[in-house]
Amino acid sequence: MVLIHHKLFIYFLYISAFIVNCQLSIINLLFMKQILSFSMLLLVVMMQQSYGQVSINTDGSNAPPSAMLEVKSTDKGFLPPRLSSAQMFAIQNPDMGLMIFNTDIKLPCWYDGTKWIKSTGEEVPWCGNVNVLYEGQVYHTVLIGTQCWLKENLNVGTMISGASNATSNNVIEKYCYDDDQANCAVYGGFYSWDEMMQYTNSEGTQGICPSGWHIPADAEWTSLISFLGGFTVAGGKMKEPGYDHWSSPNTDASNESGFTALGGGYGAQNGSFYYQNTIVYFWSSTRFGLGNAYNYNLTYDSANANRGGNWYTWRFSVRCLKDN
Repeated sequence: MVLIHHKLFIYFLYISAFIVNCQLSIINLLFMKQILSFSMLLLVVMMQQSYGQVSINTDGSNAPPSAMLEVKSTDKGFLPPRLSSAQMFAIQNPDMGLMIFNTDIKLPCWYDGTKWIKSTGEEVPWCGNVNVLYEGQVYHTVLIGTQCWLKENLNVGTMISGASNATSNNVIEKYCYDDDQANCAVYGGFYSWDEMMQYTNSEGTQGICPSGWHIPADAEWTSLISFLGGFTVAGGKMKEPGYDHWSSPNTDASNESGFTALGGGYGAQNGSFYYQNTIVYFWSSTRFGLGNAYNYNLTYDSANANRGGNWYTWRFSVRCLKDN
């Protein structure tokens, strides 16, 4: 309840009695509504000026002297505004101390004057509507959960033929489907694992990604898939819908995540290229065994996201993930 000074309450009764005694014609009724609205507004203003404290409760108690506002309950909670990350970052000129509940990361967040902070103390990452210019090509970005991804497959370096092997020669070497540069322009390049990693075995390394970005580790891929609902549905949420870059039926493709995966196919270690528009493979930076690394694939005929492993010499697509 809101506690009101007794003089203000008497004033309110006086206004109410005046309205009751007015003639109940249509004209007078409209006039009375205007008087009542004005009276309520004046009452609130006077209440704020004379008391300065508000207590919302069911026991009639006053707010503590140090509090401008007290909300008290024994069986209900306080529900702050619930916003997605996109909605949160769309707030214009947020004041320091502004608080919301972020529905994407399922945590309270507050603005510290320069950036949004999660209740756990870390900054909330954001990359929406930010473009990355890298080696003459523009890449778009998308925030999925708390991860900032490039929306396009990486297409950087000099094309070599499928019959050649990439080497550590200070030149980034890529493969294009059917040795055709036009395919790289649409689907991005293919890279052997060593070339992508720039000949280091360090998980999460920058590799051939732009500065401030890195090759996602196996755990970061699984985090993405978990956020999208798990392996049996995440693929559909990651695939571009329609049949421009996927064969029919392109099962459950919605691109709900904004990841915009295209069916680029892949390159084999024998120099051949396979299954454009029916499958796409993405490398991770995580090794297993000797000469193998984890990868993830999406297919035209399933909503699944699939985890597997292949020799370093296979040629797969690369997506970059922003550093924390």
